[in-house]
Amino acid sequence: MEVENQDNAAAGRGSEVTSVPSGTNEKVEESAAETKVKFDLVNEPGEAQHSENNDESRGAETIAFPEPSLSNKKAIPELTLVLIGETNSIEIGSKNILIDHDEQRNVEHFSTKLYDLCGRHISVINMLGLPNIDEFPLNEEIHAFVMLLPNGLHNSHYSSGLQWLETTFGKALMAYVMTVVTHESDDKCESALTDLKANSSFVEKRYHTCRRSMMDEGEIIALLEKIDAMVCENAPHCHSGLMCDGNKGQKEQLEHKEERLESSLFQQSQTGDIEENATAIKVKCDTVTGPGDVENSKNDENTGESEITSVSFANNDKVDELEESAAKTENDPVNGAKHSDKYDDSIRVGGESEIKYVSSSATNKGEPDEDKEVNKVKDTSSTSHTVSPVTKEQGELEESAAKTECDPVKQPADVEHSKNDGHITVGGESEITPVQSAATEKVHYSTAGNMDMSGNMDKKSLKLSEENNMKKQHQRETEALLDRLQLQDKQQQKFSPADFLKVGPPVKQDHDTPEKDVAHTFIQKLMMLDYRARYIPVRQNIPEVSHSNPPEKFDTDDTDYDDLDALYSTKVDIDQSNLKTHLHPMDVQMAVFHCSDSFFKQNMITKLSQCQYALPLLVPDPVTMDIGCPLWTFRQIRKTWKMTEMKDNSNIVTMKSMPICKAETPMVSFLRLGSPSLSKSELMNTLINNRHKIFFDRNCPGSTKSHHLMDGVAEIAWYCPAGKPNDAFTDCIAFCNLHGDALSNVKQRDILTDKSSVNVVLVPTLEKNDKNSAVISALHKSTKPLIILIADSDGGAVQMKKGKYKMGLNDRSQSDVSEELKKIIGKILSGPHESFQLESMAEVSGVKLDEKDNVCQKGKSAAMKIVDMLQGTDVSKIKDTYLPCQGQLWKGWCKINKELYHLRGNIENEKCKIQRKLMQIRQDQCEVSCSKPMKSFIESLSSLSATEKDYFLKWTQILTDALSTDDLGSILQKYDKKWAEVLALKKKHEKSDQLKSKQTELDEISTQLQSATFGLEHIFREMGQIYEAHASLQKQPERGQTDWSKYPELAAELMISGHPMELMDGDAGHVPLTWISGLLDEVIKKLGDKRVFVLSVLGVQSSGKSTMLNAMFGLEFAVSAGRCTKGAFMQLVEVSEEIKKDFEFDYVLVVDTEGLRALELEGNATLHHDNELATFVVGLGNMTLINIFGENPAEMQDILQIVVQAFMRMKKIKLSPSCVFVHQNVTDIGAAEKNMDGKRRLQEKLDKMAQLAAKEEVCDAECFSDVIAFDVQKDVKYFAQLWEGSPPMAPPNPGYSECVQELKTTILSKAKQSAGITLSQFKIKIQDLWNALMNEQFVFSFKNTLEIAVYRKLEVQYGNWTWTLRSNMLTIENGLHTKIQNGKLDKVKLNHLRQESNKTYDKIKQAMTTYFDNDGDKDMLVQWRGRFESKIEQFHDELLRGVQRKLDEVIQQKKACKKLDDRKTEFENKLLQKSKELAHQLKDKAEDEDEEELEKQFSSVWSGLVKELTADTKPIEDINYEEDQSTVLQDLGFEWLLIDESKRSGRYKKIAEVGDYVHYVSLRNRLLEVAYYLKKYFQPKEQQEIRSFIDGVEKQSLDAIKSNPVATRGYNLTHLQEVANDVKQKVTDFESKRKYALKKDFTVDLLLYVFHRAGRWLTESHMTFKGNNDAHSYVESKKMQYYNIFRSFCKGSSSAVVLGQLICDKLKSSTVEAVCNKTAIDLAGEMRCNFPAFNGNRLNLEKHVLKSLAEKEDFNGFITYIHHPRDQVETYIREEVQKYIFKKQRRKALNMLKKNVDDINTLVSQALYDTTEKVKTHKGDPDMWVEEFSSLLKDELTFATVCCQNFRDINNFDFLKEEIQKGLVSVKKEMSRLSLDKIKESRMEPDQILIEQLCNCCWVTCPFCAAVCTNTIKDHKEDHSVPFHRSVAVNGVHVRNSVELGIEFCTTSIASDEKFYPNQDSEVLIPYKKYRTAGPYFANWAITPDGSKLEYWKWFVSRFEKELEDHYGLKFQNYGEIPSEWKTHSKKQAIKSLDEMFKL
Repeated sequence: MEVENQDNAAAGRGSEVTSVPSGTNEKVEESAAETKVKFDLVNEPGEAQHSENNDESRGAETIAFPEPSLSNKKAIPELTLVLIGETNSIEIGSKNILIDHDEQRNVEHFSTKLYDLCGRHISVINMLGLPNIDEFPLNEEIHAFVMLLPNGLHNSHYSSGLQWLETTFGKALMAYVMTVVTHESDDKCESALTDLKANSSFVEKRYHTCRRSMMDEGEIIALLEKIDAMVCENAPHCHSGLMCDGNKGQKEQLEHKEERLESSLFQQSQTGDIEENATAIKVKCDTVTGPGDVENSKNDENTGESEITSVSFANNDKVDELEESAAKTENDPVNGAKHSDKYDDSIRVGGESEIKYVSSSATNKGEPDEDKEVNKVKDTSSTSHTVSPVTKEQGELEESAAKTECDPVKQPADVEHSKNDGHITVGGESEITPVQSAATEKVHYSTAGNMDMSGNMDKKSLKLSEENNMKKQHQRETEALLDRLQLQDKQQQKFSPADFLKVGPPVKQDHDTPEKDVAHTFIQKLMMLDYRARYIPVRQNIPEVSHSNPPEKFDTDDTDYDDLDALYSTKVDIDQSNLKTHLHPMDVQMAVFHCSDSFFKQNMITKLSQCQYALPLLVPDPVTMDIGCPLWTFRQIRKTWKMTEMKDNSNIVTMKSMPICKAETPMVSFLRLGSPSLSKSELMNTLINNRHKIFFDRNCPGSTKSHHLMDGVAEIAWYCPAGKPNDAFTDCIAFCNLHGDALSNVKQRDILTDKSSVNVVLVPTLEKNDKNSAVISALHKSTKPLIILIADSDGGAVQMKKGKYKMGLNDRSQSDVSEELKKIIGKILSGPHESFQLESMAEVSGVKLDEKDNVCQKGKSAAMKIVDMLQGTDVSKIKDTYLPCQGQLWKGWCKINKELYHLRGNIENEKCKIQRKLMQIRQDQCEVSCSKPMKSFIESLSSLSATEKDYFLKWTQILTDALSTDDLGSILQKYDKKWAEVLALKKKHEKSDQLKSKQTELDEISTQLQSATFGLEHIFREMGQIYEAHASLQKQPERGQTDWSKYPELAAELMISGHPMELMDGDAGHVPLTWISGLLDEVIKKLGDKRVFVLSVLGVQSSGKSTMLNAMFGLEFAVSAGRCTKGAFMQLVEVSEEIKKDFEFDYVLVVDTEGLRALELEGNATLHHDNELATFVVGLGNMTLINIFGENPAEMQDILQIVVQAFMRMKKIKLSPSCVFVHQNVTDIGAAEKNMDGKRRLQEKLDKMAQLAAKEEVCDAECFSDVIAFDVQKDVKYFAQLWEGSPPMAPPNPGYSECVQELKTTILSKAKQSAGITLSQFKIKIQDLWNALMNEQFVFSFKNTLEIAVYRKLEVQYGNWTWTLRSNMLTIENGLHTKIQNGKLDKVKLNHLRQESNKTYDKIKQAMTTYFDNDGDKDMLVQWRGRFESKIEQFHDELLRGVQRKLDEVIQQKKACKKLDDRKTEFENKLLQKSKELAHQLKDKAEDEDEEELEKQFSSVWSGLVKELTADTKPIEDINYEEDQSTVLQDLGFEWLLIDESKRSGRYKKIAEVGDYVHYVSLRNRLLEVAYYLKKYFQPKEQQEIRSFIDGVEKQSLDAIKSNPVATRGYNLTHLQEVANDVKQKVTDFESKRKYALKKDFTVDLLLYVFHRAGRWLTESHMTFKGNNDAHSYVESKKMQYYNIFRSFCKGSSSAVVLGQLICDKLKSSTVEAVCNKTAIDLAGEMRCNFPAFNGNRLNLEKHVLKSLAEKEDFNGFITYIHHPRDQVETYIREEVQKYIFKKQRRKALNMLKKNVDDINTLVSQALYDTTEKVKTHKGDPDMWVEEFSSLLKDELTFATVCCQNFRDINNFDFLKEEIQKGLVSVKKEMSRLSLDKIKESRMEPDQILIEQLCNCCWVTCPFCAAVCTNTIKDHKEDHSVPFHRSVAVNGVHVRNSVELGIEFCTTSIASDEKFYPNQDSEVLIPYKKYRTAGPYFANWAITPDGSKLEYWKWFVSRFEKELEDHYGLKFQNYGEIPSEWKTHSKKQAIKSLDEMFKL
């Protein structure tokens, strides 16, 4: 007898089934029976798995099978390939690697060469030559069709091949085709790919080329790699080989095969013997689409191969004991498995099935078969054929054989489960083996396992083989599951917290979710605490298919059935084609779990715990099947419960809160043995929480019978009592649930039963010898309490003995069972019992603990090293001992720092004392910093890898939390108790000593609470303080200390990775600005200056702010650990790539805050604290969430008042955040009417609060929308209650997560409209807000540094724009000026100027538009846009009018000189004529006379000629300015001696800079004069008044003098007389309003000062007039020119030579003028753009002026700057221009000059050539030549017309040109040596150009210190401001009625509690903090507290102490004593401080 090894059937084709009958003393005869079996095709051949039963062959005799060799053994192929195409595509031969034979087609051959090449079993079926359809292998598992195409014929063969395949098999096969173009060795196939691409069906990645010989290993390996990739991509991975339904040939072939199968019957044996009929069993199992795609039911734990066994008894047994000997089952096609929800214990496995028929003799009847179950297959076929050829002796046998037919199914193993518990129906290959067993013989068949020569099976090998097969099968099923969930890549690249710490799109609330999105949707919902994450409706990926079999129609005419028969028929063909294989929800959960890294697992389990779900305690590895315990994942979970104890006949309730890993609780474990009909999980849910499914049971939505990854998983959950009478148990209890059959999961069963306090076992029945009895017996013998639940037994609970119970469940309600169980468990646990602690799982052997991972252990050991140092120290003293920097030192520093804003008395000295204290504290911090724990912490952060660091931080948090858990619990209990006592006393309205005492005790407890709170945030806080202390002292780390400068970098890395960082210290109530700035700077270095959207949240304490943020963004803000968020924390959340394109920012920066009205602060907190926090948070956020909890109107009103006031402040400082109100814990959020009413009431409250806040903040606001843009309909969100029921067992309310989603959508929609701010701007904003909050007057104190920086940048741009306009206008002016001088223009129109400048102006407007539209700060710039656009327009208009005015003056001068100009021609003609005549007269003598004689002869004639020409004109006299001044003063009645004394002393020149004007003053009441001088009644304000009066008189007088047309009409004495009279009158008017009189000395000095200031202008203007109008001067200026002409004529030169000489002389002077003017403009432009002092804004210029003064240490220069800043700035500009041109950049200036000379020379040369050519062409005369030449030069050079009447004889113009060119050589040579000094004489001077550009700004001075406003724009509307405020001593301010100089800075004063008099007459003192109320002069200044950090003016006061005292006649004494710290500042430090201040 030959028995075929089961391996031979693994490929999926027919197998032979052998029947071995056995009996007692009877001959066994085997009849040959033909059995044809068709099996399912599965993805991986040989997927058969064996039954776990390994003791079947006990005592049986085995049959030995020879071990097949490689040559004849048929291995299971990994790939099955079918070769199709033409036979000439390849060369078949022994060396062909792919196919080395030319045998019959349709024969599967393993390629030995492929095996040798890659070690893989690959089956290759040769079907080359388009085969006949009958030859094609049907029902074959084919992974790839390799279409071989010969090169050159590839196109036609490809098309025909595809057409045949599609026609035969349908379009679905196209996915399995690999196209291979074959070629000869020397052929090229480059064009083949291009040709094939033209086909729409062609896929390039499924294309390959090979040589026809198929001998190249590289080509074959590459082909196999592409095939593997194709197989992986395909779903299913293989094709069945079945033809299209419409293919007639296939249909006929199938019918033919069916006939053959149906004709085979069992043959009978001889009469008298036991005959066994071998029934032809037909099993049709058609193709499946995925490998092992099997799903486990909820309760079944069997994953091995199914054995379907039928038992046939011997003839001496009663046949009626067998209900059914065989079953004929035909399974119709189905889309998915259909499960019965009633039974938990069935598994369906894709793979190989072994079906055995066992005939047992009487001797074996009673033997238990523990490892086998009979699978009863339900007959659902409507066309069943039952074959029962039985003998009379066997007449009672109903059926002897069964025909089983399995129709095609869509998914692998998609076979409907039997409802019989514990049984398996398997898709795959089936072996059906009838076996007769006798006492003497048993025959066992195995598909895997080794047999020795004697036929004995090696049991160990068999077991190992079976386990290996099971693992492989399980792994394939896992891969299939992950493939469906799109998690294939996550097996290697695990989910991490970073993957979900991103702002992504809101989770879609779809009705169903595609399979590929299920895992991600599960995670997103879970992160939002939506417990419905476990119940996601899934939309299947597979398409719907039509019914393969139409519903059967019952026709009464053709059948015996009637309607009723049909109704009761069990043979109805149920169409299952539209059923689908569902994903089990727990498979999704566990798949995500297995695809996550440790940290995300921890997050996931924490969220599951919050959702009140059971957590995996024991988890089999999906690959190795090793048991693991994820202890790490439990580490973040804390449980809180209230334990009830009976003491003294009363219940005592004690609250406990601790990490669940540390909790020691009883544990009740639930197991099931076998397959009971009841659900264990459902029973446990009823027991623990009947309102929430803690364990997933069969009645949960989405439940299916198959759950692949849950088998063998033990889940744990804790019951936490609430301390109420209705608690199920009085203390916390752990409940553990082992999924699957405990018989199969031995390891887990042993662990749980060992660890449990109580074991509860659920069994179907309780019989002594059944398979469960051994386990029951062991548990019964154990000392552990045991409760046995019997599913099929009636009756209640029975105690068998102490601690041992059994309870029947049959016909009992769940609630009855649950209540009885509660009583039993409660009773057991009320006595002595063992406790369970999660951490004890580390001691269990054979369990893989996740915490034993090396990386985890490394992180833990580093954390333990720190915690070990802390052990033994009282928790309340840990911070003081090991973190000393943040304790009293830091709190003391904060307290003292606040004193800087409440200074009194000598505020600068007081401030220095405070700063000394602050520095001392910093010094103390440095000395105690870096304790051992801190040093260890920093070293670990610095040295550990990223993952190790994450573990380290987690462990540190876990272990530090554990230190304080117990203490915190007891302190909180004491706090609650004491708080209750205080409240009770307050209700009695008592103000007794008892109440005060209780409140004091409450404060003490609060302090204890803060001391005992210790966690990771405190360690980071210590890092910050160490950094701040060292940074403030700039102290380098000492040996053995860590490098403090690296701390921000370490923290930045953590912040970027998602760790929250403390922004405001909750204990000290202070923001560590230095630390935060350093931290953010490092973040910017690592990320870049990214834009962030700041989302802050504000609300009362414990209102769920942190919970809401965590749910919304997956954050990790602390929400438990016995405390609420303290202070403010910030966390970066990246915007995910999928939505980043919709936003202008890269991150959301979330700021979570300490709750308002915090209980811990009850003793000492004030409304000020809440206002401070609210203002800070609201100011930081681009959006603020206002979190309101509950519906208490009183509480709501308090919060709203604080919030509205915060927004009011933002409005006043021009910040405009948005807000959303979140109203949490609303009972009925669905009631629209109620919500509308709630919104209306909220709006009313907000409006009322806005009105109240407006009064307090002095602001106009009638309603809340006046304060901030707010829409009550859109900006108010109602949140459902967080908990669905009463904690601690209540899960989160699903409505809450929906509200979170809605809120997130609102936030993101609003965020789209915001650009956010950069991280650097955020850093500055923190500083600004906090500095302002330190001052009580927040609005007055707020310095918007961001806005200031943006405005300064805008000022620079404004300067660039205005310079471009000015530079262009200078060029236009220069050209027009030349035209006017040339007489070519006599009127300048404004429109003409506008047209000339419009091109540049339009460019500037476009540049402005671009800047305002595209700049990164455009949202902030918009407030100034209109103003600057109008300013540019105004500036442009002023430029135009200014140029017009200047040119009009030139025209007027030209007209005024017309008389002389007209005579100039006459003069020149006469001069020329006389010179010519004289030359002719002396021509003969000239040759003999020398040069001196000629000059003498010319001079004698010249003087007479001049007299003749100017006989009728009077010469213009020069002015005698000194004499005129004295004359005017004497005419006014001032004595000569007084005038002379003032002139000789020169004191009048310094009258504007005098420090003390007392010597100019006299009192009308002489009696008071002594007191006046002694007491220095003459106050600084009066001094300043006189100084301001002088400045005003000077300006007005100069304006009056300059209004006279001196340059056109000349100087007149009346100009001085008019001014003198006006000044004298002004002095009289000034005196009349004062208590004092001004002496005559003052008036004389003032007049002389005014005359002195006007002298230069008058002199220059008169010289201009004289030069333009004095004929005598003009004629005299021509002497040299005409002497040269005379000399030329004397020497016989022609007219052309003389004319050329004359022209060259004119060109020389005009060229110098043009070059100098052009160079002046160029130099001004060069310096404006490149000189550091001139290329910025007004502030930049101010800084350089101050630097220059400090470097020179020129006190007089300082005094000029202090009292006349503009004069000093102009002086500085002139000096710098001179240095730049003549020293620093002399070479560059000379190059500019040379370039301009070259340009003019080029112009002249070109004009010469063009003129000469034109005149020659037109045959012109000399007049034409001169006219043409001058017209070409008129725009560039001033060229006076030359009269040609003496040159009529010129006709050779080439000669004239040559002569001029000769003359120009000397001109050019002279021009090349042109000195830069000539520029000083030019009409345009570079320094004056720059003064006009740079000084056209604001010059208003500070009312306190006289610092100049640094705004670039004159008459700006913004408040005046300057960063360089100074000590008032600089301005001579002193204490009233004393000689003591004041030294305070006004920026310090306004932060103090001091007051001032606004003017000398005022008797009302104004607080400095309210300085703006002192009058308009004060109100327009923005002075913000800066702590007078500017060292510059401190250095100045110290350096020039004596000079200042002498200048002002005052002393630095007493109140004005200079602090010693000021004297330590060096000049270098002073200059450096200017740079630092400028950066701010």
